[in-house]
Amino acid sequence: MGVLAGTVAVVTGGAHSLGRTFCEALAVEGADIAIADIRDGRDTAAELARRFEVRARSWQVDVSDEAAVARFAAEVGQTLGPAGILVNNAALFAELPSLPFHDFPADLWDRVMAVNVKGAFLMAKHVAPMMIDRGRGKIINIGSGTAYKGMIEMAAYVTSKAAILGLTRCLARELGRHGVNVNTLAPGLIESPSVLEHPHNLAPSEAVIRSRALQRRGVPSDLLGALVFLASPASDFVTGQTLAVDGGSITL
Repeated sequence: MGVLAGTVAVVTGGAHSLGRTFCEALAVEGADIAIADIRDGRDTAAELARRFEVRARSWQVDVSDEAAVARFAAEVGQTLGPAGILVNNAALFAELPSLPFHDFPADLWDRVMAVNVKGAFLMAKHVAPMMIDRGRGKIINIGSGTAYKGMIEMAAYVTSKAAILGLTRCLARELGRHGVNVNTLAPGLIESPSVLEHPHNLAPSEAVIRSRALQRRGVPSDLLGALVFLASPASDFVTGQTLAVDGGSITL
């Protein structure tokens, strides 16, 4: 029996790419999985249930739509039970154009902030009450090492991930008295399926590798130990923190 058996884990953007890998890692540890994704995640949920013998369901949700998020949270509670883990993974990144900030469309900037920042806020707003009622819970916001280093021609994405760091610290302060831990997992460049589908994001990869103490490419499985740690009782006295998993590219 895994360390997360009996826990319901909500994973946004969980139908594909890194989010799907996160769902698998939590299911391996026995968590039941609630996927919130703008894509259809029914096949992913069915595979999780079959492979790991957990309960898994998927909802198509735009995380920037508060009414949709509220309905999703209520249905999770009704069908799977109260959520004990929230992984705020949904974000726009690989599909974004690489443009100088002065050429970046303002409407696309707004959409990045709506998904990457507002989406995490809304999910926490509507999922955390289930944790508060039980006196425990784990919120894991997926950040990025770029928030510390900056990134040429990716101002919207980097700004959104810097906002996640502040949101994490505020939520950790507010929710700590309720026994809820809130932390950020900050990957370096990970060669996830979505990144590999958009090769322009791999152009600087050799320079990224040289910047690391561990000079190799990052792959999705590199993140899973840290994810499970932050989701499990092993991190019960850890909150408001950013755990960088980037091969030693940045120093916090």
